[in-house]
Amino acid sequence: MKGGSSHAANEQDLIAEKFAWQTGYAAYSVSESQLEKVYNYIKNQKAHHAKKSFADEYDEFLKLYGFEEQE
Repeated sequence: MKGGSSHAANEQDLIAEKFAWQTGYAAYSVSESQLEKVYNYIKNQKAHHAKKSFADEYDEFLKLYGFEEQE
């Protein structure tokens, strides 16, 4: 899946930079009604995380949805 999706993204020039998966990754399904919101989040992720770290955002998510914090 990683190889095929990377190849397709790069062949279609979907983003300005060459697409590559990071070492660790996950796949999620998204409701069609939320596609635009997810697309914009990914598109602006670099600027977003310049303001708030992934760790901070993850902790907020855990608290918001009532999951236990894990060290």
